[in-house]
Amino acid sequence: MKLIDIPGIGKIKAQALEDAGFGTIEELQAANENDLSVVSGIGEDLASRIKDAVQDVAQGDITRGKFIGEEKGPKGDRELPIVDHIGELIKRLAVVMGVAALVSVITFPFADTVINFLWDSILPVSEVTRPRLYGILELKFTEFKVASLVGLIIALPIGVWQTYEFMRPGLYEHERRYYLAAIPTSLVLALVGVSFAYFIILPFIFTYFLYYSEGIATIGFGLGQTFNLILVLMGYLAIVFQIPIFVMLALLMRIVTRKWLVKRRILFWGGFLGLSFIFSPDPTGMAPLIVALTMVGLFEGTLLIAKWAGKE
Repeated sequence: MKLIDIPGIGKIKAQALEDAGFGTIEELQAANENDLSVVSGIGEDLASRIKDAVQDVAQGDITRGKFIGEEKGPKGDRELPIVDHIGELIKRLAVVMGVAALVSVITFPFADTVINFLWDSILPVSEVTRPRLYGILELKFTEFKVASLVGLIIALPIGVWQTYEFMRPGLYEHERRYYLAAIPTSLVLALVGVSFAYFIILPFIFTYFLYYSEGIATIGFGLGQTFNLILVLMGYLAIVFQIPIFVMLALLMRIVTRKWLVKRRILFWGGFLGLSFIFSPDPTGMAPLIVALTMVGLFEGTLLIAKWAGKE
């Protein structure tokens, strides 16, 4: 086993490690990350990856991309032309969209019932009259959006399954197990996200809308705009609650390390805030702020779980 077989270590860095007294895998195993990080050209991130790599060697667990030339990849992995990959990806995306469309069509006749239920249960009924229509087709558009939200929620685990099938030939056994476990977990998290929006976020926001203008104006809730906010927040939070799956998958497949994510957490927080302002249609800024805090909480909670589980 040579040092240059470890990804990220070329001839120059391998020579620097040898000059520093870390010329063999055994010497790397005995070193700590601080010793390696001070070597010229290594740094903390690469030092962490080196320690992960040599630890896997010691445990006999050679995983993806650890040592070039010593493994040919997972069973079933094979090279395909890029056109074939794109074609397969389009087909699998079409399956997900087809499922979402089918569920939406089935749900559409019951959309008016869902609209009444959400209106009466989310908005403070004693303070709000029936929704107001400002366009001829506004009701039908709203029913279509409600049905589409149901289709999105049901299609989320189908999407995870399709990505699994697309990536399965290149996945190792432990990665496949995680992906399969992520399929039902994705649906559960989506339902948790919708419930979080329904029970906490939306009632708080509409109560705030009612009383922030108290004494100045009376708010008239239009059907279309009100349900734009309700449905976008529900759908967005269904996706937002997938963050733990994506982070854990990235850690498991060694795409990133926990330390790498921790060092850049401020960038992620800023990205969460920006996305929340884009996808949360609330001019007062209250909804985007609450959603951004939710995303930060999910991200940081996943990092804590990863630390506890030893997924560094």
